[in-house]
Amino acid sequence: MKTVLRNVLALVLGMAIGGSINMGLILLGSSVIPAPAGVDVTDAKSIASSIHLFEVKHFVFPFLAHALGTLTGTLCAFLVAASYRVTICYVVGVLFLAGGIATTFMIPAPGWFIVFDIVVAYIPMAWIGKSMGMRISGSEAIVPADHGDA
Repeated sequence: MKTVLRNVLALVLGMAIGGSINMGLILLGSSVIPAPAGVDVTDAKSIASSIHLFEVKHFVFPFLAHALGTLTGTLCAFLVAASYRVTICYVVGVLFLAGGIATTFMIPAPGWFIVFDIVVAYIPMAWIGKSMGMRISGSEAIVPADHGDA
């Protein structure tokens, strides 16, 4: 049972830590690169009516937030998991991807950014997080040798 609890903890921690990194970078981004004058970035309607004022620079921190949030979340999940580390890592990545897809329906953005963000910021970052976790832990096993408690 300890293995199952540790795996659930890995999933929860991966989402919480990745989500915290994501939110922190979003908040930092608005102070580093201010939104165009008159745009309230906390209001989707304000963004939608002013999206034509946004430049490429305004999308740097949202992309970094999504990519680095996913990367840290998947790495954390991989390192904490007791078994099925790769699977848990990719579950975290897919959950972040689902959040990214949902966000595209809630917050307007140009098509180029949506495609770039969806294609690059989630599953590739989960793969990198998994690869880093394998290197850090010295693990290469996808499925644990002991299946009894998984």
